[in-house]
Amino acid sequence: MFKTLHNRKGFTLIELMIVVVIIGILAALAIPRFMEATVKAKQSEAKTILKQIYTLQRAHRQETGTYTSTIGDLPWDDPDGRYDYTLTAGADADAFIAVATGNDTDADTEGDLWHIDEDGEPAAGNGGA
Repeated sequence: MFKTLHNRKGFTLIELMIVVVIIGILAALAIPRFMEATVKAKQSEAKTILKQIYTLQRAHRQETGTYTSTIGDLPWDDPDGRYDYTLTAGADADAFIAVATGNDTDADTEGDLWHIDEDGEPAAGNGGA
């Protein structure tokens, strides 16, 4: 009376649920690593531009004998990037600090600060500026 289905095609609900769980586990492991890599890439932008400012400050000092406290005095176009850049020179203009402040709209670098001074190594934080 009843025909037995020997050639059933398709997936059972259990099989589909197992696949969904596996995909969820893989996503839970991959997404944080991706976000971390994204933040590092954005921070490398700040470090690169701070190194450019450092090089320009060194050239300015070679020409004038002092560092400048105005970014406009340097032959540099402020990029429309994820950071805002400020420059401060010491009282006798023999030192400077350039600061990159994160202005990223997706908030993964909110409060992100980098600085470089006359020593030439970018570092996290505002360097006391």
